[in-house]
Amino acid sequence: MQSSDELIHTIALSLLPGVGHITARKIIQTSGTASEFFRELKKGSFKEFKQRWLSNSSVLETYLRAERELESIQKHQINCLTLNDPEYPRRLNACDDGPVVLYTRGEMDLNAPRYVALVGTRKATPYGIRATEELIKQLELHQCTLISGLAYGIDTAAHRGARDAGIQNIAALAHGLDRVYPISNKNLARAMESFGGLVSDFPTGTKPDRVNFPIRNRIIAGLADAVVVVEAASTGGALITADIATSYHRDVFAVPGRVTDDYSNGCNLLIRNNRAAILTAAKDLSWHLGWKTSTKQAVPVQTKIQIDLTDNEELLLKLVRQGVQELDQILRNTDMPINHVTASLLSLEFKGMIKALPGKTWQMTGNG
Repeated sequence: MQSSDELIHTIALSLLPGVGHITARKIIQTSGTASEFFRELKKGSFKEFKQRWLSNSSVLETYLRAERELESIQKHQINCLTLNDPEYPRRLNACDDGPVVLYTRGEMDLNAPRYVALVGTRKATPYGIRATEELIKQLELHQCTLISGLAYGIDTAAHRGARDAGIQNIAALAHGLDRVYPISNKNLARAMESFGGLVSDFPTGTKPDRVNFPIRNRIIAGLADAVVVVEAASTGGALITADIATSYHRDVFAVPGRVTDDYSNGCNLLIRNNRAAILTAAKDLSWHLGWKTSTKQAVPVQTKIQIDLTDNEELLLKLVRQGVQELDQILRNTDMPINHVTASLLSLEFKGMIKALPGKTWQMTGNG
């Protein structure tokens, strides 16, 4: 667990004007810690860096802003993961532009074995909703974590399905975690926090401005092993997420649709241009990713039916259980008349307990 001082410095680094995600990561990798970077900056190191972006007043202002941010996330029960935190998601850490600070709210394992993103249009059709529901069944079968963006349409259908299926359910948001957008999903977001929750690299107070959504999409792609575009127009956030996933060397899939459907154009284009693998059945996802079910499927066992047997049938069945029996052997080992023996043997055959073999012999079946 990082000290409050180190956490403030790391938040301050993420807030420095003119410093992007890639640069912030390089600073951590070079300096070791954010606090060490600021100490060196104060001593006069990184002069070129300081001349380009910073003044003493802007550094102080950013530090004070970071202190206020720490107070705000504590107030809103938001957790804060940094690059040096052991719980920081390893998938995101492998991305060049992964955030140095990731805000989370809920109970989640960001390093769970299987993560799949389902994304798509806000104007989902019944076809898209059905496809999403079928994919959720596969995620449930393989105990896979869902990640999406909590937007209207496909995102909402995916999050609701994951909630109902009881699988870990993560939403990456394009604003601070002191709010939920759209507001209509507030109750859904709250329910997700018991097994999953919300993540963002935007500080509290950040509004869901349009420019933030493409930035948010890199979190969805970066956390996932695979991205599935369920339904999308020829332009939009889902296609941006697919392109980012490709740059991260993630598997990308698209659910095809009719050529006359506007909200299948994006998926069809991804497939046509070899930017995504076609996904025509939910079970294909697990096949492509090489997943095996985490628990063995129980093999159905047919219940044996209790069959009433006569005394003669019980006696003959006991003999045949000892091994293949010839008619002469049966007659020698019983005091039964031959007509009673043959009638009882025939009855046992009809009941499926024994079967006749050539040479007037009988043996047990699997039902005996």
